[in-house]
Amino acid sequence: MDKAERAIRQAIIEACRAMNTSGLNQGTSGNISVRHGERLLITPSATSYERMTPEMIAAMPLADPSGRFEGPLKPSTEWHFHVAIARTRPEIGAIVHTHSTFATVLAMARRDIPACHYMVAAFGGNDVRCARYATFGTEALARNVLAALEGRSACLMANHGMIATGADLEKAMWAAVELETLARQYWHALALGGAVILSDEEMAEVRGRFGSYGIAAGTPRATPGRGPDDPPQASSVTTPRPRRVRSVRGSRA
Repeated sequence: MDKAERAIRQAIIEACRAMNTSGLNQGTSGNISVRHGERLLITPSATSYERMTPEMIAAMPLADPSGRFEGPLKPSTEWHFHVAIARTRPEIGAIVHTHSTFATVLAMARRDIPACHYMVAAFGGNDVRCARYATFGTEALARNVLAALEGRSACLMANHGMIATGADLEKAMWAAVELETLARQYWHALALGGAVILSDEEMAEVRGRFGSYGIAAGTPRATPGRGPDDPPQASSVTTPRPRRVRSVRGSRA
């Protein structure tokens, strides 16, 4: 491998270790992939992040969806959705999958995350969808994930966890942290009886403002912070009566 590829492989390992150190993931349940030319570099299956080396990262040709790989270890059992996302979404350069606590709690309840906070718009729409359930490591799960990611850069996975994507690994990791933050906040709002949901018009205004901050579709700002905090400009749109999401039962995907 050349110097550039080795650097990407090492960055994947460091991101995996950071996920566990921060609590975004546990054990080897998460996995990460990064596009490199016509191949996808992906974490190996059931391998401790602490003992992982660049040589252990599997390389999968994107032109071949059969599961063929190069490397001493098999790729993550979730390679199906990693390859499917990379093949169908050329703008995505990195994919992060974790079993983070609050995103997984909502996924266990099969709940979407609605527009409970304006940062939901950072993922491309007015909600973050929960993909329908399918057994881990299957083509069926990959199909369900692709459907949930249509027009979005992240999704939950029913009874499983979350997926966050980005143009590169740094952006995908930012998206994973942001998604878990939103999931935690939404969970606490549900405990209070429900979250007031922003209207479609309000979210459209947010997405328009995000364009000037470089946050659209999961792209972080150049400066630290969650998003634009200056007061919103007055809108000429009449705001509908806020909707409230109750905590009695989650919708089933």
